Amino acid sequence: MNWRGVVTIYRFEMARFYRTLWESLASPVISTVLYFVVFGAAIGGRIEEVEGVSYGAFIVPGLIMLTVLQQSVSNASFGIFFPKFIGTMYEILSAPVSFYEVVIGYVGAAAMKSVIIAGVTLATSFLFVDVTIRHPVWMLAFLVLTSVSFSLLGFLIGIWAKDFQQLQIIPLMVITPLVFLGGAFYSASMLPPFWEGVAKLNPVLYLVSGFRWSFFGLADVPVGVSLLAVGVFLGLGMLAVWYIFRTGWRLRN
Repeated sequence: MNWRGVVTIYRFEMARFYRTLWESLASPVISTVLYFVVFGAAIGGRIEEVEGVSYGAFIVPGLIMLTVLQQSVSNASFGIFFPKFIGTMYEILSAPVSFYEVVIGYVGAAAMKSVIIAGVTLATSFLFVDVTIRHPVWMLAFLVLTSVSFSLLGFLIGIWAKDFQQLQIIPLMVITPLVFLGGAFYSASMLPPFWEGVAKLNPVLYLVSGFRWSFFGLADVPVGVSLLAVGVFLGLGMLAVWYIFRTGWRLRN
């Protein structure tokens, strides 16, 4: 393992994050405040509790998961797309580092950025509601595994995208709708039976459910199934990245 190469890529990506630190942190803080104003005040006035948890606190895990998924995909996709865009990808491919060392550097940096921003989002939520984390170790595990899984997805999107428009299609048109329809701001048990079954076809529901369980002990699906879903995401992402570097798809042309 060429740890020097991994650390170099990681530091380079994190340095870009630190250069725009205030802008990177201001966005989730403002978004969190707006969500609490809209959902917490407007909807929370009509729905006081969900399964014994105040609605304002109930939406915190979903809000964090929304932020994590968006940031993981965006950071990882831009990180690998930019070398393609400016023509420095060949320097990376010709460097004495293997493909998995390149992936560890880029994906590790993107996942770390997502975890930092998730922490800022959680800290901001404490200003509005009283949030109790019943299983902090599992909360951290779900957070890290989800960040890594969707950073891998973002890495794949960055390789696939040919321009900045394509870079934004999947995060805006796929990821965000799936999160909103995946129980981020409501419980699937609140839906009629038919629509509850439809909601369970959404893979993001399993991520949100497991993450919410780590906070309140509440889950729409069994926790083991949520862990399995995270593992499937992670495994598919690693397999796809291996195939791309094995074949050079969208990298050498």
